[in-house]
Amino acid sequence: MPQKREPLGLYVHIPFCASKCGYCDFYSITGRAGRHAYADILVQEISSYQGQGYTADTLFFGGGTPSLMEAEELVRLLSACREAFSLDMEGESTLEANPDSVSLEYLKILRKAGFNRVSFGAQSILDGELKALGRRHDASRIRQAMEWAKEAGFAHRSLDVMVGIPYQTSESLSRTLEGFAAMGPDHISAYLLKIEEGTPFARQNAQRLCPDEDQTADLYLQTVEQLASLGYAQYEISNFAKPGGQSRHNLKYWHCQEYLGFGPSAHSYLKGRRFFHPRGLSAYLEAGGKNYRQDGPGGSPEEKLMLGLRLAEGVRLSGLGFSPEDAGRMLQTAQTFQKAGLLEIQGDLLRLKPAGFLVSNSILAELL
Repeated sequence: MPQKREPLGLYVHIPFCASKCGYCDFYSITGRAGRHAYADILVQEISSYQGQGYTADTLFFGGGTPSLMEAEELVRLLSACREAFSLDMEGESTLEANPDSVSLEYLKILRKAGFNRVSFGAQSILDGELKALGRRHDASRIRQAMEWAKEAGFAHRSLDVMVGIPYQTSESLSRTLEGFAAMGPDHISAYLLKIEEGTPFARQNAQRLCPDEDQTADLYLQTVEQLASLGYAQYEISNFAKPGGQSRHNLKYWHCQEYLGFGPSAHSYLKGRRFFHPRGLSAYLEAGGKNYRQDGPGGSPEEKLMLGLRLAEGVRLSGLGFSPEDAGRMLQTAQTFQKAGLLEIQGDLLRLKPAGFLVSNSILAELL
């Protein structure tokens, strides 16, 4: 008999996009060719875990643009997860979507099937900024999508904001945050634009149109402060929620809990080891979803510290597995950052402040 385990988080990667944004470095492909065959292999991969004693209580469809899949295909995938992992209606089932790729009827079908959280990649409320990012929607479409999601019965609705984008100013960011809050989401994610090598933005030197590093840092701190004033508490570097609105699925990552990822570029953490599917839809289909690659052990004290420091709640050194000597040395190092106003120490609890989140990699490097 397999031993009873904590419920997993499930992640399903949908790589299809209507078009590719210039800044995007996630694995995605344009068009929908092959999506029926893809759904078949995903169901096979998900179902291969049936009878192994695993359960799940969160499910997240990310991409790509999951809302490019037909509603019936998504329902089929949700049903496969339910069957293989005993995911019940009380579990959190999230769909990432673009505002331009949903309709009221589409959202109603998904809500009735059991999806209970929708996250829209909105990015900005200003049409000029949206155009500069290469987004396919305008501000009016974001409002429409949010209204439809509410009418369809989604109590949990999230919006993504991008900070440090071309032409953005303190004033334009303020308008976006105010406008998004007025649409009634219970969760807002705010991501700093990072221009990765090899993307169209890098080739076009889009950096010249963006706020500089210091300005972007100010915009981030403005975001934290303004969202707090609008009722959204920061619970992670990039995530803000009203009471009860936190993403339970993403919290699994930051608490270093187990999860399984399905589809090309999806990562998993199970039984102390990390593994992933490489990028590439064709290779995934040809291997019947069995082209995993090992990525070494997971759950080390260092990894738990790195993930835990992303959270506003912070992390206790005593629960991570460090030796008393190492924990003591880290606390001593942390005092320097506390004096600089970047970090807070309570006993053996370390908690980064918003300014500390901006330089978290440097702080982590010093602590370790």
